[in-house]
Amino acid sequence: MPLSPLRKIGDTVIQPKHRASCHCGGVVLELDLPDGITDARRCTCSMCRRKGAVMGGVAMDGLRILQGQELLSVYKFNTQTAEHYFCSRCGIYTHHRRRSNPSQYGFNLGCLEGVDPNQVQGVPVNDGVNHPADRQPPNKSLQRSGDT
Repeated sequence: MPLSPLRKIGDTVIQPKHRASCHCGGVVLELDLPDGITDARRCTCSMCRRKGAVMGGVAMDGLRILQGQELLSVYKFNTQTAEHYFCSRCGIYTHHRRRSNPSQYGFNLGCLEGVDPNQVQGVPVNDGVNHPADRQPPNKSLQRSGDT
């Protein structure tokens, strides 16, 4: 079940325009979060499982790179739909274009100014291992007669 929009995490009030940055400060983002953090989640896909980030969602036009575009590297795998961005200097994952909704960015809550994602309780986990885009219809030419 999705979390209600997060308007405050710990002592930090989520601003309508909230800044985020990587560890070294080379990449700085501005996110439009007028309703707080929406669609907070974790994911079980092979990439997200390894990075362990709590992510929020924002419309494509709700994320602006204020600084460090030249420092961002992108990693894509499998269906090549999701684009995972990280700082090439410090290695921190800042955001990604979502596979589950390619018209939306996911962003790393740990990059938001003043936010400790460990203070967010009850974050739902999306099943990224069994993603609907990975399901293929059965190959009928491989079925034996009498198989259904």
